[in-house]
Amino acid sequence: MIIYNVTSNIDESIHQKWLEWIKEHIPQVLATGYFVEAKLTKVLVKEDLGGVTYSVQYRAKSRDALEAYYKNDAGRLRQESLKHFGDQVLSFRTELEIIDEYSVN
Repeated sequence: MIIYNVTSNIDESIHQKWLEWIKEHIPQVLATGYFVEAKLTKVLVKEDLGGVTYSVQYRAKSRDALEAYYKNDAGRLRQESLKHFGDQVLSFRTELEIIDEYSVN
C-alpha cells in the first residue's frame, strides 16, 4: 500500500478556520474512491517559521489508484485550499510505501 501524506503549515491567524475546513475536505478526498482511510495528525515539533503544522495521511488502495487520483482529482481539490487560504497555508506532499506493519495484540 501507498500512503499519500500532505503536511501543511497553517498561519495561526486562520488555524481554527483551516481545521474546520480540513475536516470537511478529507471526506471529499476519500469520496474520490482512491483511498481506503485517512488520518489527521498534528505535528508536535515547533516550526521555526511559526504557525501550526498538521499532516494528513491518506492510504491509497494501490499505486495505480494514487496515479488516477493525481490525474482526475488532485488539481481540483488542491485549488480549493488555495481559493480559501492562499499563501496562509504552505503544504508539501510525500508518498510513502508501506513495507511491513506491526502491532501489539
